[in-house]
Amino acid sequence: MTLRNERVRKELMRDISEILQKEIRGLCGVVSVLDVEVSHDNSFAKVVYSVLGSDEQIEKTKETIEKSTPKIRYEVGKRIRLRLTPELKFVYTDSLEKGSRVSELIDKISRGEL
Repeated sequence: MTLRNERVRKELMRDISEILQKEIRGLCGVVSVLDVEVSHDNSFAKVVYSVLGSDEQIEKTKETIEKSTPKIRYEVGKRIRLRLTPELKFVYTDSLEKGSRVSELIDKISRGEL
């Protein structure tokens, strides 16, 4: 990855996180952008995100993000200085939820509950 791609990746992570928090209505639970993978020509970006919440909140948030992808891309285009705004693909991962469960189990073990 070139230095320019890395800069674009970091900028996209920051901007998309901010857009999700401030511009998109209907998100449930806590949404975290974990990574952004940018193509070599910056025309495509895969956004890996996670949601902390109930199963219903996760599903509603996934639907909201899918429906809001064009708006998110438009907002990114206004903020980032690129010749072409990257096409965005959002990919959900449950790694935050798994990490939270592991922490709960460790806490229970340390308290002698397991």
